[in-house]
Amino acid sequence: MHRQSETKKIAVISMVRNDDFFTPKWIDYYSSQFGSENLYLVLDGMDQPLPAGHDKINIIREVHKPMARLKGDMYRARLVSDIAKGLFDTYDIVIASDIDEFLVCDPASGKTLAAYLSQPFNRSSLSALGLDVGQHPDHDQEIDFSKPFLQQRSYAHVSARYTKANVALSPVRWGSGYHRVKGKNFFIDPNLFLFHFGMVDYNHCKNKISDAELNQRGWTKHFNRRFGLFEIIRRKQAIPGDRFFAKARKRQNLFRPFFSLNKPGMLREKPVIEIPERFKDIV
Repeated sequence: MHRQSETKKIAVISMVRNDDFFTPKWIDYYSSQFGSENLYLVLDGMDQPLPAGHDKINIIREVHKPMARLKGDMYRARLVSDIAKGLFDTYDIVIASDIDEFLVCDPASGKTLAAYLSQPFNRSSLSALGLDVGQHPDHDQEIDFSKPFLQQRSYAHVSARYTKANVALSPVRWGSGYHRVKGKNFFIDPNLFLFHFGMVDYNHCKNKISDAELNQRGWTKHFNRRFGLFEIIRRKQAIPGDRFFAKARKRQNLFRPFFSLNKPGMLREKPVIEIPERFKDIV
């Protein structure tokens, strides 16, 4: 079993319901980064089956509370913030994300994710540049779970929706979806990336969009908007990622939404980048 050799103790937490697609990948990836004993998975519902590998991680069961999408997002953020606050009794850093989001340290830094985060930071949280990875409708095959995702997907939409304040360096109150920390500014770290894989496989997305429970809770409009990623990737000329990353961080920091100045600004041209080769074997 991998164990942290760095100074700081780092925990990772997520909350999940009705998923057996991303959960195994989430457990495998973050176990490899921080050790399985430092993972905390909240199962949303007493009816939820235990995932494979559950005996190596920490499972927290919560009674499911049916809610509309936006209200549910706020509830999950409050719950995870409260759990994370307790974890700070033991840990130096808590990473919170959705089950389909994977925090990655740029291999060009020469550091593991744990070693990078163990450096001193004079901040309450860190944000990673958000990369919304999608299947290219014309070129990519169905995802093969025996191989890393990034060996099979080459393109991502650079999206402020996924430039999230996931890394808490002290107790914080996350807003819904971990998009912001309440009462705090954000800082987009130059070496951290958040790969969002929600649209990594078209067939999986088609199955999810037909989920009656989610549609009853108001997810239909969200699903329809998210499906636009496939067309964005198809029609946009991809930019080499390393030519755009610094510019994306600068623009997301400068052009913030006037209604929420502690959230990064959207890039209106919906840029698509080609994921650099050095990331291919990580997730």
